[in-house]
Amino acid sequence: MNHERLALKIPCVAWLLLAGLVASLPLRAQATAGCLQAATSLPANPSPPSGDNANPGADTTIFNHPSGWFWLSGQINIISQGNLPFPAAYSGPNSFGPEGQVATSRLFTLYTGMELKDGFQVIADIESAGGHGLSGGSGLGGFTDLDIVRTPDLGQTPYLARFLVEKTISLGGGRVENDRGFLSLLSSLPKRRVEIWMGKFSTVDFFDVNPVGSDSHLQFMNWAVDDNAAYDYAANTRGYTWGAVVELYDGSWAFRFGEAMMPKVANGENLDADLARAHAENSELELHPALFPRHSTAVRLLSYVNHADMGNYREAIDGFLSGQNPVPDITLYRRQGRMKYGFGVNLYQELGDGIRLFGRWGWNDGRNESFAYTEVDCTGSFGGDVAGSNWHRSLDKVGVAFVVDGISGDHRRYLALGGKGFILGDGGLSYGLEQIFETYYTFHMWRGVFGSVDLQHVANPGYNRVRGPVLVPSLRLHVDF
Repeated sequence: MNHERLALKIPCVAWLLLAGLVASLPLRAQATAGCLQAATSLPANPSPPSGDNANPGADTTIFNHPSGWFWLSGQINIISQGNLPFPAAYSGPNSFGPEGQVATSRLFTLYTGMELKDGFQVIADIESAGGHGLSGGSGLGGFTDLDIVRTPDLGQTPYLARFLVEKTISLGGGRVENDRGFLSLLSSLPKRRVEIWMGKFSTVDFFDVNPVGSDSHLQFMNWAVDDNAAYDYAANTRGYTWGAVVELYDGSWAFRFGEAMMPKVANGENLDADLARAHAENSELELHPALFPRHSTAVRLLSYVNHADMGNYREAIDGFLSGQNPVPDITLYRRQGRMKYGFGVNLYQELGDGIRLFGRWGWNDGRNESFAYTEVDCTGSFGGDVAGSNWHRSLDKVGVAFVVDGISGDHRRYLALGGKGFILGDGGLSYGLEQIFETYYTFHMWRGVFGSVDLQHVANPGYNRVRGPVLVPSLRLHVDF
């Protein structure tokens, strides 16, 4: 497909889809260290709205949300992406395809909840995910669409995304106002409190949240921007797990700890319920220092440890070099109880005049295989957004972000010798840091209807200097009801 035909096909398909959905809204409403140092030769991971529109008001939803003890709302998120053809010296089984492509993802979510007596609430969300990503969701450490399902044969059948029982325990200190949303139905909360959550959830509902970069529905689309890409957080292929989270809030700081199930295999749909052999611990300290008067600051310090049936990159390499295996295959060297651990820093700063900044740093040990989120062992990102009130469009927003991702020495050598993971595998590797630039403009169309244009540029896709760069324009339709 040539550049001109692709450039025409992307907007035509996406905008026809956008126009059709908007026109039908009334009907629908009824119905390792140093891995960020690039090598100069071959070697020596679902989402929920947690950003600006997590709790939309009456002017940003099709219907007014109910007040009181009951919550009912929903969202539709449709992303249509394409990529222009790009040069590639070679390609492998998990490469991002160098030919021009177009792909569309669809995510529909129904949020429900009930506030019960004595500080209890129950949350139950139903979701349907369909469509697919460019190159089937493979070939990039930081993939361009967070909403895609990497295993398309799961189908679009609705499934239970979240089922949570939560208890709030007051520790005194008065009460503070709370914006009601799909995860919190209370209009006010104790300033000092303990919150206990049990059930099914997404780990990043609670950990590594950032007001500027955590929402693929109204903000950035790349999963290395919306989450810490080196945070191999416990989740199945749809992005959810079962477990418990305990949070302590005390004025200007908070601390949370979570225990969660791991998938039985890398990127698997089924979770291992035997916590004696597979489990994940997550902890995060959240600080709100008063650096600038009247401007919010947040610092989140994250650590995690995963235990699961993981393979080891060094053992897979040795098995290949010794002649035991025709290619390096990490799945042949899995052992129950192996551990992967990592750390992260998450920064947020308001500057005034509708300007906000964010930054993340993440690292994991990179010895055992990437298992749940994506194939990134270290990452650094920064960016920001500007509110449209500066140009008299109060609900519009423009954002820009830059990400640098890397992998450990063992991981890069495994790929260079022809091994593949659940996302990467070009059949070889001329290692370079994967560098991602993303910018978007989200515009308010009517009540709960938003459109977005987005552009991503990925250099060294899949950490390979002889492939790319990749240019990915996108269109998004988002509906809150």
